[in-house]
Amino acid sequence: MAARRRRATRLALLALLALMLFGTAPARAVEIAEVTSPAGQVFWMVEEPAIPIVALEISFAGGARLDPEGRAGLARMVMGLLDEGAGEHDAVAFATRRDELAARFSFDAGRDAVRVSAQMLVETLGPSVDLLATALAAPRFDPAAVERVRGQLLSQIAEDRNDPGAVAGRAWSARAFPGHPYGTPVEGTLESVAAITGADLASQHRRLLTRANARIAVVGAIGPDEAGRLVDTLLAGLDAGAPLEPPPAGEAPPPGIEVIPLDVPQSAAVFGHAGIARADPDFIPAYLMNYVLGGAGLTSRLMQEVRNKRGLAYGAHAFLVTYQGASLYLGNVRTENARIAESLEVIRAEWARMAAEGATAEELETAKRYLTGAFPLNIDSNAKIANYLVFMQEEDLGIDYMDRRKELIEAVTLEDVRRVAARLLDAQALSIVVVGQPEGL
Repeated sequence: MAARRRRATRLALLALLALMLFGTAPARAVEIAEVTSPAGQVFWMVEEPAIPIVALEISFAGGARLDPEGRAGLARMVMGLLDEGAGEHDAVAFATRRDELAARFSFDAGRDAVRVSAQMLVETLGPSVDLLATALAAPRFDPAAVERVRGQLLSQIAEDRNDPGAVAGRAWSARAFPGHPYGTPVEGTLESVAAITGADLASQHRRLLTRANARIAVVGAIGPDEAGRLVDTLLAGLDAGAPLEPPPAGEAPPPGIEVIPLDVPQSAAVFGHAGIARADPDFIPAYLMNYVLGGAGLTSRLMQEVRNKRGLAYGAHAFLVTYQGASLYLGNVRTENARIAESLEVIRAEWARMAAEGATAEELETAKRYLTGAFPLNIDSNAKIANYLVFMQEEDLGIDYMDRRKELIEAVTLEDVRRVAARLLDAQALSIVVVGQPEGL
């Protein structure tokens, strides 16, 4: 009977964990505190005692841009191996222990940072933190696990070689950033991933995960004192390191069209030019402008003109990209080979029209209403709040940004949008890569 009660309790807690992970909890006010751990590590936290779950997010600055020459994909491979055995646990034992604790860990690598995410029950918080700390400090890099993860990466890379969208994205980055880490795919190439050794993994692990480059958020049923001890436990086995500065990258990819032949029935295009930095005072007006032009789904201008009015493509999108060392304004479209040329012609025309005219009053009001009204969905769970707190630290937005965000958006005027559109958009400067068998280009 006692065993059944314990099992029922565990299942109930797992249900609560699912509730927080998948964002069905109601939105609530977020009170963020900056805390310093006993060992001196600064982190942000939100106390949420209602549900016995603690969400953790850590971003270590550096990421794939630290991959050595000839070893592209190394950061992605390191992070993919952190839960494939650590300390005394091989891959199976690690997974078994994590499941016994009802904990969830995930690890990922991007261009400018590697990420660690965890959701842990208060009931098993101590051993869950110990297990995660072991994964961060003492991954095993067992040969069998290394080859398994290597095989997964190589399989994905090989599959992407037949995906025109993936090929176009890689080619666009290489065209924009020749000789720079941003021009190399995060997942690497067949040759670079095949060349990665166990020594490469161990060395890069120590370089990627350092206390000096950690941005941390803790959210859940935990107080600041316990959260400080949790953070110190997690980072205790890592090197101190030193703050990293991103290598500067050019922000003016060459204009014009590059066509890469691929025997597929549809062509994919990636297009874009220099963007706007997150710290720029015009970023919020640019954010609203982009929503109108290409970020609003079915109601954006690109979707209206390319899909709804002309039926040229299933979708056309645009988005602002802010790397630590570069800012871009990118877009993409995919359609039949016979329709890609006209699709790009329409996109160029809309690019130029927005640059010349800006948005309408109705479009701006709709953008404001959506971007403020939908925001609570970004912070409707402990895990989402932790993720957003780390994002705020990465972008140096300030601990009060959530309080200021709505006001910043509401303050944008039509003249602001016209100004930033004229400043940012240049249809003639678009750098375009098309992959497929396009007709008319």
